[in-house]
Amino acid sequence: IEQAIAAYTAALTVRTREALPIDWAATQNNLAAAYSDRIKGDRADNIEKAIAASNAALTVYTREALPQDWAITQNNLAITYKNRIKGDRADNIEKAIAAYTAALTVRTREALPIDWAATQNNLANAYRDRIKGDRADNIEQAIAAYTAALTVRTREALPIDWAETLWMRGIAHQDTNKFDLAYNDFESAIVTVESLREEIVSGEESKRKQAEHFNQVYSRMVEVCWQLNKITEAIEYVERSKTRNLVEQILERDSKTIFPPEVFTQLEKYRDEIAVGQYQIQNGKAENPKVLAQHLQQLRNQRNELQNQYLPVGYGFKFDSFQGSLDGHTAIIEWYILNDKILAFIVTKQGELSVWQSQPEDRQALGNWRNEYLQNYYGQKDQWLNNLGEALKELASILHIDEILTQIPKHCDKLILIPHQFLHLFPLHAIPINQKSENSSCLLDLFAGGVSYAPSCQLLQQVQQRQRPNFQSLFAIQNPTEDLNYTDLEVQVIQSYFNTSNVLKKTAATLTAINNSDLNTYHCTHFSCHGYFNLTNPGKSALILANAPIADTPTKPDSERYLNLRAGETHDLEKCLTLDKIFSLKLEKCRLVTLSACETGLIDFNNTSDEYIGLPSGFLLAGSPSVVSSLWKVDDLSTSFLMIKFYENLFKLGRLEAGDIAIALKEAQNWLRNLTIEGLDIFLEEHKTQIEKVLAQLRVGQRIIFQESLKLIKQRQPLPFANPYYWAGFTASGL
Repeated sequence: IEQAIAAYTAALTVRTREALPIDWAATQNNLAAAYSDRIKGDRADNIEKAIAASNAALTVYTREALPQDWAITQNNLAITYKNRIKGDRADNIEKAIAAYTAALTVRTREALPIDWAATQNNLANAYRDRIKGDRADNIEQAIAAYTAALTVRTREALPIDWAETLWMRGIAHQDTNKFDLAYNDFESAIVTVESLREEIVSGEESKRKQAEHFNQVYSRMVEVCWQLNKITEAIEYVERSKTRNLVEQILERDSKTIFPPEVFTQLEKYRDEIAVGQYQIQNGKAENPKVLAQHLQQLRNQRNELQNQYLPVGYGFKFDSFQGSLDGHTAIIEWYILNDKILAFIVTKQGELSVWQSQPEDRQALGNWRNEYLQNYYGQKDQWLNNLGEALKELASILHIDEILTQIPKHCDKLILIPHQFLHLFPLHAIPINQKSENSSCLLDLFAGGVSYAPSCQLLQQVQQRQRPNFQSLFAIQNPTEDLNYTDLEVQVIQSYFNTSNVLKKTAATLTAINNSDLNTYHCTHFSCHGYFNLTNPGKSALILANAPIADTPTKPDSERYLNLRAGETHDLEKCLTLDKIFSLKLEKCRLVTLSACETGLIDFNNTSDEYIGLPSGFLLAGSPSVVSSLWKVDDLSTSFLMIKFYENLFKLGRLEAGDIAIALKEAQNWLRNLTIEGLDIFLEEHKTQIEKVLAQLRVGQRIIFQESLKLIKQRQPLPFANPYYWAGFTASGL
């Protein structure tokens, strides 16, 4: 954009108003657009420059001489005034309305119907936001303008514009408490959006961008359903807005096991015929595109009806069917964050769906809490660690967890948490309960069957189809960077529990070695290494392997290929197991993936489509029904102890069934948080042989660090691992 501004400015030294007035005005118009989109500089100043350039263009682009150019510039000027930061907000909207109204004297329905409809839509947005005048009158004028635009922006001719305008009109109805009308508009918009999604053949990225753009329609619809007391529909729309790509990808990967052979064959036929027909339409090769499009929609409907008989997903998701599939002792809390409130749906097998609603101040407090938590985590690690317990108490209060728990029947001893947006980042299982009591415990303590997590009800329903009872063989990655002092002990003890194992140790733990291992034959995959979550590009999140550290700093150290994990260290992501690579793995016999590394459970919480994008989603897609991962940079020593106890618990349970992983992790976390110095001595004595073996393999410096860290732990009387930092960082996702 900076280069564009420079080039336009250069052009204006020749394209002057005196010598080439029309070219000068055209360049001024382009310059205005560039300043409107500018990222650098002060946003308010950039908008002022855009307004100045548009006004300059209008000295040449007059209604009499160049009416269409004048109308385009008036429309653009109106948009800029509506976004203006400086000046009085009410006056800026008035100027926007005046400019839109002026543009409509040229952009008429008869002469320029599509431009007329676009300007009517923009004018409606301005009236909806108008401050001056009577609020009810302004909304009525907005609705009238939206309705006018919809006479041109029809579902058949301009489906995306149709959905956009319905969305905006629905908001206008919602703002005036006409919830039935808002419901109708949002419903029509969502039906159209989901129909358009079916037609996308250009890949997952296009589907994700569409989902991001229209996600707020679902959010609005959930709120309207809540207002109309359509609670079941509310949670169905919540589900329709979540993890759509991941659900569809898992469905495609698992379809042979989910559907009977004859149904799978029929679904394949539908898929192929739809893909061929859609290709013909999009590439202009269809003899009669309209007839073919109708036929393809019929095929989609037939495919969806057949598919939903066995596993409803996406817009086919029906809450009643899902509720009936639950275990009688299981409860689910599914959160949904709106602009001004927090909703928590409480789901059990029996009884009506119930929902808890926060006050607006709770929603505001949650946003503030999140900001402080992340600022401390990324900027003041010591403060974050020391305040973690108090921070979780505050979170429990904001979420009113005690109030929500009163709606869960006493006989439910297993809890599944489905967070929303940034709630995925926090150890909700560790938040305190009964805070008014002196003997306050945490959520984990209430449920003997464990507390696990899921990205959505749909995804939970899908992974339940993956019955993997066998748990005898292990594939493990052990300390590939050779700087984790307790990892060797962890993997050595864990390995002893399995009948067969393939452990890639230290320098042998390369990406090439993983690719040459038949991962599809193992029941458990355990990664004990460094992990990294890339917030700006989650696909580049990675498990760090051997050969990844590079000696020479690359010429472009900020390149997406290279990662600076710690000061003075650079890693080549091409030699790491990134999320992009994990998606293509096959783990069709795997019961559990354990990511014993840092930040392996974090997800892209800035993603507006609420897609669950992180390392756990990669392994769920690869085939594992369960993933254990971490929410922060974990401690090497405490993680090693936790993992050893976790696997010990798993093997005490014997044949693994649904929920056993959550139980084993819960018991390991409770053991660690309550571990005394005497208990630690007993644990070390139990594993004395393995510890001595590991010490014998360490270099002198590493051996000293190993022993010194144990001494330091014993100085933290009476419970050295009581801080949630040591025990609460790991979560179990999935089955």
